[in-house]
Amino acid sequence: MKKILCMLLALLMLFALCACGQSAAPAAEKQKLIVGFDAEFPPFGYIAEDGSYDGFDLAMAAALCERLGWDFEAVAIDWNAKDAELSSGNINCIWNGFTYTGREEDYTWSDPYVDNSIVLVVKADSGISSLEDLAGRSVMAQAASSAVDAIASNEAFAASLGEVVELADYNTGFMELKQGTVDAVAADLGVASYQIANNAGDYVILGEPISTEQYAVGFLKGNTALRDAVNAELLKMAEDGTMLKIAQDYVDEGLVLESLCLVK
Repeated sequence: MKKILCMLLALLMLFALCACGQSAAPAAEKQKLIVGFDAEFPPFGYIAEDGSYDGFDLAMAAALCERLGWDFEAVAIDWNAKDAELSSGNINCIWNGFTYTGREEDYTWSDPYVDNSIVLVVKADSGISSLEDLAGRSVMAQAASSAVDAIASNEAFAASLGEVVELADYNTGFMELKQGTVDAVAADLGVASYQIANNAGDYVILGEPISTEQYAVGFLKGNTALRDAVNAELLKMAEDGTMLKIAQDYVDEGLVLESLCLVK
């Protein structure tokens, strides 16, 4: 009888241990999209008046995560350090007016969602009305940006310039333009439109762009699983009107609705 009781007790203890082991098993980890962005790149990413992060791309990313039931985090990064941030895992995508054109082999990309132009902004009374008029003059562009690449790839234009001034952000660049320290600012069309609308003084965008390009969401090279999940939902957001609805909230910030190349 004692032997039977001992056996029953051992079985009960084994059952209890198994049950405890099952209850202690970790729950499946929720997917998190950690978006790296430049906090001084409106209308795509910037710091709002209340100190929060805002911008068309961040709003898109947040909406996408809500639809998928994912967690979302926006991380303001030094744009020069974007590759290090991505490779270290501090972020798992770059979604911030990120130029796909010319970088096709450097990252794993979503479908392009915005058509963009790199344009030049000058003072309205500068007497500059064409690229040729900038010969011997100074042009500002954000360091490590597609504007720097666009200038360099337009060899004849680059050779004609007196100087290309690379600064950390466009807020500083437009201060330099206002003060006359530089003669023009090379920037993405949306950024240029935002800065003109939010800076005192008369500025114009030259009619001839330096280059045309497209924006897409960039992921670490080879991270096709995350890219595929984001891209599939991005296409749905373009198809069902979500992308356009979000974009309309940023028109006053310089976003050009006609640039949304995924919206039919």
